[in-house]
Amino acid sequence: MPRPKRRLGQHFLSDPRILARIADALGAGPSDTVLEIGPGPGGLTAALAERAGRVIAIEKDRDLADALQARFHNVTVVEGDALELDWRSVAGSDYLLAGNIPYNITTPLIDKALDPPPPRRLVFLVQREVADRLIAAPGTGEYGALTVGVQAAATAERLFSVPAGAFRPRPDVDSAVLRLTPRAIPLVPDAERRAFRRLVVGLFSYRRKQLLRGLREFTGWESERVHALIESAAMVPTERPEQLAPEQFVGLYCGLVDGGWTAG
Repeated sequence: MPRPKRRLGQHFLSDPRILARIADALGAGPSDTVLEIGPGPGGLTAALAERAGRVIAIEKDRDLADALQARFHNVTVVEGDALELDWRSVAGSDYLLAGNIPYNITTPLIDKALDPPPPRRLVFLVQREVADRLIAAPGTGEYGALTVGVQAAATAERLFSVPAGAFRPRPDVDSAVLRLTPRAIPLVPDAERRAFRRLVVGLFSYRRKQLLRGLREFTGWESERVHALIESAAMVPTERPEQLAPEQFVGLYCGLVDGGWTAG
């Protein structure tokens, strides 16, 4: 196995049983195209290639990309930065997404994966803490703006944990396999995702303040106007942002937009 490069956040997983479980979780078949992010030495690549009709692997490390291309004759290896490449120009409009992704770019990769039009399904091996955040329920410590943004666009499942000792080099934290299935109809229209995100992030900066005060400070509106908005959304002024489900954030967003608020 090649030596991992710490500057690229590489942690290699080689246990064939775990790799097979990850590939099975994606559910790829002979008619499917799979785009793999960060294949590394190719452990997951091999498991995916056994199941999918076509596998395309994006690898930033030139040394690994060359070795992968020499090893796999039935896999297309694309050398490049997954955050910068246009995935649809590489994989087409209908594909599945998988990867053991570096911890330091997990959030931007998930954001990019859910940009419209998203893959049909994606399975990522991520830091366990991130998986816990994405499946969190309102009112829990893990629940936050990232949770709301992802759950508004997809169904999130944490499938199983992977201990730190399964990787080389051993990371400081355990990992988990996360599966996201994009909603057929997102809670927020594609064109309004950025504005909705601004509202969610803004309100979570007041996560422990009562909704009336948080919305007033966020919008700059007078108390009476904010109170009317909260009532029209069938909420309680004393609730806190961290207690609101994604659907309730959508209700607030719609009320704000109808009331004249703009993201700027």
